[in-house]
Amino acid sequence: MRSVIKGIGSYLPEHVLTNEELSKKVETSDAWIRERTGIGQRHVAAEGEFTSDLGIAAAKAALLDAGMDAQDIDLIVVATTTPDYTFPSTATIIQEGLGIHHGAAFDIQAVCSGFIYGMTVVDSLLKTGTAKNALLIGAETFSRILDWEDRTTCVLFGDGAGAMVMSASEDEAETAGVMNTFVRSDGAHCKLLYVDGGPSRTQTVGHVRMVGNQVFKYAVKDISAAMTACAEGAGVSIDDVNWFVPHQANQRILNGVAKRLKLRPEQVISTVEFHANTSAASVPLAMDTAVKDGRIKRGDLVMLEAFGGGFTWGAALFRY
Repeated sequence: MRSVIKGIGSYLPEHVLTNEELSKKVETSDAWIRERTGIGQRHVAAEGEFTSDLGIAAAKAALLDAGMDAQDIDLIVVATTTPDYTFPSTATIIQEGLGIHHGAAFDIQAVCSGFIYGMTVVDSLLKTGTAKNALLIGAETFSRILDWEDRTTCVLFGDGAGAMVMSASEDEAETAGVMNTFVRSDGAHCKLLYVDGGPSRTQTVGHVRMVGNQVFKYAVKDISAAMTACAEGAGVSIDDVNWFVPHQANQRILNGVAKRLKLRPEQVISTVEFHANTSAASVPLAMDTAVKDGRIKRGDLVMLEAFGGGFTWGAALFRY
């Protein structure tokens, strides 16, 4: 049994907030943001537009790309840090929005690594026969948990969603599909990147807080190690991978990992300039961009990777 990616789609809210516009709200500038992050703009969800709405739009795009109907789906896994409600899960809201009344739907929370964790979960459930066709969605409205007076964090994040349709395949001739996933975490560093609120501790939503230089140091080291371990676990050399689709957090982190693993810059998909850090949505957003513009093609060997609060990190390797 193999988990095969049948389709991919994404969605970004209509409203674009440029660096120039942001500099009118907080002490910063386009040059300052670009130099330190590579970000030029971010998308912000409209009033009344929720994480589930973004997820539904991305899911519909992925289903269209797969040539499948929503009724074919019997599993929905949503990676998000910004759910519509404390409960029910955003996945069940998306399930209802797609008109699906069978199968199972649930959220997972691993912050920016959520999509990698989600692929690990979906791959396992498909291989065990629990489901046949799954929607894996990363969706975030991070603008709702930002302190817009903190220039060290508010410039970094944006809203968006990405989705994949993944199906179980027993075709022995099938070469496409997930080859290996690798996920790790270390709660010792939770205070370096976190939200200072929550239902149990403060009964508030809270805002994102980060010690940026420390996050950068751990991210480059741990992501590189995870990518190497993921490839080795699949019996593949990093040199054999065609495309690397990283979490779009900061261009400096992307460059740092590429340098550490001696990757060619053109192999690394970078879209952070156009939508900033969309947390769990950033990996599928970047991949959808590269698929739609023709860079990533069927048969290519692709590695996804991410690092997020917790700390959590991981990588996933598949033949598209």
